[in-house]
Amino acid sequence: MPTDDNHQSTKGGDEPVVIKDKRRIDPETGELRNPGGGFFSSPFNRKSDPSDPNEAVQPIAVQTEADLAVEAAKQEAAERTADLQRVTAEYANYRKRVDRDREAAAKAATTKVLTDLLTVLDDIDNAERHGDLVGAFKAVADKLTGVLTKAGLTQFGTVGDEFDPARHEAVQFGTSPDVAVQTVTTVMRHGYSLGDRLVRAAVVGVTGPAAESGQAPGSEPAPTDDVVDAEIVQDGTAPQE
Repeated sequence: MPTDDNHQSTKGGDEPVVIKDKRRIDPETGELRNPGGGFFSSPFNRKSDPSDPNEAVQPIAVQTEADLAVEAAKQEAAERTADLQRVTAEYANYRKRVDRDREAAAKAATTKVLTDLLTVLDDIDNAERHGDLVGAFKAVADKLTGVLTKAGLTQFGTVGDEFDPARHEAVQFGTSPDVAVQTVTTVMRHGYSLGDRLVRAAVVGVTGPAAESGQAPGSEPAPTDDVVDAEIVQDGTAPQE
């Protein structure tokens, strides 16, 4: 039997018949025929070379349900973060507003209490002016004054101060060549302030320079209708019309 891969035979005058042996293993040698070609050289049967970039397996981008779930979770987390930031800002503004209102209410309450105590302080001033602030009465008065000062109440209105219409209420006015500006020369009732806030103006008598009234130096000041007796102011009574 012939062992060639291709055999030709003729029969009569017909075309020669070609027979191809497609067996993988040579029956005589037992070796694999044409290992690099033929059907078995198909790319589906060859092992790819990892070092060859052309034969490397390219990943196919496929969005799975897990990827969709991750994207949805990220979007929800971003929305929740924005909501949290907005709520945090609203709470901070609310807290500032509450603290501001609480501070204003506390100041208003303190001012109300201190205002009610001003009459007591006026009595203490009158007693000191008449020399009656002595002994235990003086000790109690000093303690009360110290507590109110610690609370922020400040007394003002002293003889020699420059007249300030925003802080002083002038009920007497005179002139003198000895002063260059309008000066407080009599304090009938002290004024008080709480921090930067005016609680009560001081009732005072004011003396101005003689040149302002057109009088010669040394002359007696002309009486005015605005003069109020200091004792009347101290007693808390108003002059009768």
